[in-house]
Amino acid sequence: MASTANSLRLGLRGSSSQIARLQTGTRPSPPAAVAVALAAALRRRCLSTMPPRWAADGKDAEAPGELELEFSRNYANPGEFLADYLRKDTITRAERQQAARMLEQWKEAPAELQGQYEQLARNVYTQAAPLKRPVQPRKNSFWNAEEKDTDLITDEVGEDDFEEDDILSMGHGKLEEHREAREYSRVTVWEMPLLSKFAKPFVPPTGDEVLRFRYTTYMGEFHPADRKVVVEFCPKDLRSLTDAQQLKLKKLAGPRYNPEKDIIKMSCEIHEHQAQNKRHLGDMIDRMIATAKDPTDMFEDIPLDTRHHTFTVKPKFPKEWRMTEERRKELEAIRQEAFRLDEARRTGGGLVDGVVRIQEALAAPQAAAAELQPVMARRGGARPGKQNARPQPRR
Repeated sequence: MASTANSLRLGLRGSSSQIARLQTGTRPSPPAAVAVALAAALRRRCLSTMPPRWAADGKDAEAPGELELEFSRNYANPGEFLADYLRKDTITRAERQQAARMLEQWKEAPAELQGQYEQLARNVYTQAAPLKRPVQPRKNSFWNAEEKDTDLITDEVGEDDFEEDDILSMGHGKLEEHREAREYSRVTVWEMPLLSKFAKPFVPPTGDEVLRFRYTTYMGEFHPADRKVVVEFCPKDLRSLTDAQQLKLKKLAGPRYNPEKDIIKMSCEIHEHQAQNKRHLGDMIDRMIATAKDPTDMFEDIPLDTRHHTFTVKPKFPKEWRMTEERRKELEAIRQEAFRLDEARRTGGGLVDGVVRIQEALAAPQAAAAELQPVMARRGGARPGKQNARPQPRR
């Protein structure tokens, strides 16, 4: 019985060695032949949820042996499969002889062994039937939402119901803010100090490093603008160029030349990565320098065009207003002359003293109030306008 179970296990796995033995015509022992026959009968993908796929018309299948074992009905035992296999007209003579010998060996096998194989095959077909049955969506369902998902841990029943045992969404959002703050605090305390060992001292650029590149980064996040690279350089820093060649380089730069700062500025973002755009700018500058050194045409008849640039006029402090020693002495003489004139007016009474005038204005109301005398008034007197009013007789 142990050998039978082992043979059946090998048959369920679809051993390629057994199928090869069946096709080559080697005569196996009777128990092995029965196992090979049962393996061929069980080669139908009974444990798969996908239907069998056949080769297209006019095309050869990649594995003919496997496609021949894809059949549409279930066989109770290997004898039925071999009998149905011998009825085919597409098999070769050697395959027909081999199948006939295997059918004879199956008929010679003990009845008890045949019954065990048949019962095992029925059990396999019964257990695999639900897996092969297609799932029909319900007519009144939306996107088949009522279908059970066996991959989930829970059954999704009552998960969205609020049972007064949890905080609200705003509370969860606040907790998420605290978690994020604590995470960055841990990074600051434990990971940031480790970056000090990667620090490098600042080395200023040398005279040969005239190109200044500028990059854009969004701290690890993808953005369409992070590929852009900008380069700036001054034509005077290129020591290998003469004055005429520098002027030609400015003319070649066109609107990229800033005449106020004497800087050529270019950018590139046509490539996907920053390194590619930087290499593109480097190659472009090399071509511009090579063209500027070409003595064939120095563009002497073309003036430097600066119409693309708007010059900013900055107000400057007038030179006449600058404080000099002569200007300081002149202002001092003017102040002395004004002080002398004020003293002369004060002495002659022609200068009005503001302090005295204010004191006089404040003292005038007090003097006027002192001259007023109180007037006796009758208590309970008649109201104004009703002293000559007479009572009207009653009618």
